[in-house]
Amino acid sequence: MNLENIKKVDPAIAEYIEKELERQQTTIELIASENFTSKAVMEACGTVLTNKYAEGKPNKRYYNGCEQIDKIEALAQERAQKLFGMAHANVQPHSGAQANMAVFMAVLKPGDTVLSMDLSNGGHLSHGSPVNFSGMYFNVVSYGVDDNGSIDYENVRQLAVQNKPKLIICGASNYSKVIDFKKFREIADEVGAYLLADIAHIAGLIAGGVHPSPAGYAHFVTTTTHKTLRGPRGGITMCDEEYAQMIDKAVFPGMQGGPLEHIIAGKAIALLEASQPSFKEYAQNIVKNAKALAQGLLDNGMDIVGGMTENHLMTLDLRKTGKTGKDMANVLEEVGITANKNTVPNDPQSPFVTSGIRLGAAAVTTRGFDEAAMREVARIIATAIKNSDNESVLKQLKEDSLALCKKFPLYE
Repeated sequence: MNLENIKKVDPAIAEYIEKELERQQTTIELIASENFTSKAVMEACGTVLTNKYAEGKPNKRYYNGCEQIDKIEALAQERAQKLFGMAHANVQPHSGAQANMAVFMAVLKPGDTVLSMDLSNGGHLSHGSPVNFSGMYFNVVSYGVDDNGSIDYENVRQLAVQNKPKLIICGASNYSKVIDFKKFREIADEVGAYLLADIAHIAGLIAGGVHPSPAGYAHFVTTTTHKTLRGPRGGITMCDEEYAQMIDKAVFPGMQGGPLEHIIAGKAIALLEASQPSFKEYAQNIVKNAKALAQGLLDNGMDIVGGMTENHLMTLDLRKTGKTGKDMANVLEEVGITANKNTVPNDPQSPFVTSGIRLGAAAVTTRGFDEAAMREVARIIATAIKNSDNESVLKQLKEDSLALCKKFPLYE
């Protein structure tokens, strides 16, 4: 990583960047919403494209000098449409939350009813949390998961029939099972609702063919680009052709100004990478590694919400250990594993404390971790939780995790 110019201008920032690189290289990254981009994606995000203002759409800008910008953004759109089988893609949203906001602004009015997954059961803030715009301005009805950690589709249908939502959202930030988009569309059609599939967490799995696609079922599909898709931080909103103009107007001028064209270039590269045969192998390996991690945790006496994962993530249920997600996430960081505290269904703890830890396999799979390595990671996690007050054990586990990082180097 060349930081020569940054070191000349701002040595403090250069130092912090170098230390962050070292942290990433020497830490086992299990945060399910994180990944490592290719060097090509990072290079694109640091180009002269950051200098250009480009309000509007390709070939319909409010600023001159956008000839090359238009080509780049149009290419990103085409690649997103082809990869996910959607008629239209707007690649300008700065984040997944804004990608979702575009749909809300396009088809809803304040006070309209939305049916979505409850945050504590695996939903996302932008699906209707009361602290988010989606919950502040809309009437949100929530569905959850059953004792097996699965969506009860009949319950979703009953809630839809009772509440007549204008928009139904499927997709989650912490759901370890395969989503049945067909069932969701059937429910949406029965009550005359739009269907939004938020595939932020599973976009890379869909692109790689290891999870069903919402194309043909959802009216709108949103995603981030920085999770399993392995691109830069940003969002994309896709839709059927009849809603294209509504979505484009919602993005600009509805909710944001000039697009980040350097990030859009990074998105274009990531979308190209995700269309390659090697990415299909990567997606397959993510699922294999996630299952190996889950099974390893179970074999070491841990509990997993739903018993097993069907995608890239899982939630470690700590209730029987008497320990909290907040404390154990800190313990895992002490031994060189980064994860995040997370609620479990019907969690007795607050969202700031939690009884669970969310774990994901996408980032470590990018590094090259295999199933044997994931079983070793499971051992380290379980041992750390069981011995959270034993500094000598934790010190040894830190060495074990560092040995794994050295075996699978990052950004050589």
